[in-house]
Amino acid sequence: MVARTGELAHGTTKKFLLRCRGKAVEAVLLNYEGSIYAYVNRCCHIPISMDWVDNQFFTEDKRYLICANHGATYEPATGECVWGPCFGAFLQGIPLEISGGKILAFCPEEEEKKRGGA
Repeated sequence: MVARTGELAHGTTKKFLLRCRGKAVEAVLLNYEGSIYAYVNRCCHIPISMDWVDNQFFTEDKRYLICANHGATYEPATGECVWGPCFGAFLQGIPLEISGGKILAFCPEEEEKKRGGA
């Protein structure tokens, strides 16, 4: 469990760690307009953490996610880079399951196997 439902207000985020293939992967959980999303905390432009201050990912108006390094700007609901050096690329999504008031996160490759993928 990475959080409880209702824990995050619109425009807020929470970092968490997943263990994927024996490695710790830093990810970010976010609430955008009442929906919950999660992405690996790694910019598409340069693979570094995106938060400009610890656990701060949203632009001031809470409309976009922005990387502190070169200003790559992402659509919160899709992870698509809509402005900056990685225009058109996508953040790596983290599959979520919401059940019984708990938000669970899964490694992307584990979720593919669970659904019969590669």
